[in-house]
Amino acid sequence: MDFIEELTWRGMIHTVMPGTAEQLKKGMTTAYLGIDPTADSLHIGHLVGVMMLKHFQRSGHKPIALVGGATGMIGDPSMKSQERKLIDEQTLRHNQEAIKRQLAKFLDFDSDAPNSAELVNNYDWMKGYGFLDFIRDIGKHITVNYMMAKDSVKKRLAGDSQQGMSFTEFSYQLLQGYDFLHLYRDKNCRLQLGGSDQWGNMTTGTELIRRVEGEENVFALTCPLITKADGGKFGKTESGNVWLDSRYTSPYKFYQFWLNVSDTDAEKYIKIFTELSREEIENLIAEQHADPGLRPLQKRLAKEITTMVHSAEEYEAAVEASQILFSNKASDILHRINEDTLLAVFEGVPTFEVSRADIAAGIRLADLLTDKAAVFPSKAEMRKLMQQGGFSINKEKVTDPMATASESMLLNDRYIIVQKGKKNYFLLIAK
Repeated sequence: MDFIEELTWRGMIHTVMPGTAEQLKKGMTTAYLGIDPTADSLHIGHLVGVMMLKHFQRSGHKPIALVGGATGMIGDPSMKSQERKLIDEQTLRHNQEAIKRQLAKFLDFDSDAPNSAELVNNYDWMKGYGFLDFIRDIGKHITVNYMMAKDSVKKRLAGDSQQGMSFTEFSYQLLQGYDFLHLYRDKNCRLQLGGSDQWGNMTTGTELIRRVEGEENVFALTCPLITKADGGKFGKTESGNVWLDSRYTSPYKFYQFWLNVSDTDAEKYIKIFTELSREEIENLIAEQHADPGLRPLQKRLAKEITTMVHSAEEYEAAVEASQILFSNKASDILHRINEDTLLAVFEGVPTFEVSRADIAAGIRLADLLTDKAAVFPSKAEMRKLMQQGGFSINKEKVTDPMATASESMLLNDRYIIVQKGKKNYFLLIAK
């Protein structure tokens, strides 16, 4: 597989340094991509870079994932209006291990293949590097004029921020440049991959290697920053980032994010975030155009990426949970799904706390849902809806006005889903 060709048809190349394709044709080449370790999980904004590394390894080349422990302690000024908070080493190491576990779902770290992936942390080679040694050995090779000309620096200095830019942040590109120099020396790394916002920092690395080592055959390649068709920021929802770790974003919510992207975005994302072949994707696009209502692109995109990040089992569970509001078998599904998925499905519905003792004692539903939880304004309205067949407990219709509650109704031993009419849901929490 030709790496440049593969990324080109997938829409994953923004800028590529002349000579990169020729270098990759010479044989197995080592490339690295930097990852910010400020959280103990990646989010979907990281996935473009991770997929670049995946395609790179599939093409027979050797990928290196660089956790930016040292640079993460400073904060990259690119695309930022303010300086970021610093993190300590203990947090850094914890985040590094968590990130590696996630990357292992995309990259082969463990085989004895010559192109098996590696994870490195720039803190390991920077922590013992004295300031005087660094500015003498490295700083003298890159002029202030060169550093000031970078867009990331110019934008911050020309911005509205009263804080300006600290020397710490100004030095960031020099530290990132040194990463490339170190990996070139230590691992014969000749290519850096990254987002288009990193181009300035990346070219500082190639320039540093040329000036220090006299080596011209080092390169940089960037992917475009992913956007949404409506101009919104990719990967952001009302509740924040879409994370790869299920502690922060449940597999159900993760699946729903991809299932609900627009047709235009689905056509773009399925090329970027899956390994599907060009032919498969073109067939899916043709199906989508023929009958957009079936949404084959979104369904396949959500399947591929949920399975890759979580598992086939989590994908199946997410699909099943998605049917709760519409399926005839919803009651069975409700009793099977886990607590996180249940709460994700019914996120945002009105919630009431009720007494577990009342439920265990067999309180009448009419009393529970009027006196104890204000689901209905009156018992008369509740009886009327029951008679019309518009009242359900846990997706099972209830028509008996004398029906009572029981502990067997409790989902995950603490929840009851009440439905009024077709679309009005309420969540009772037994305590």
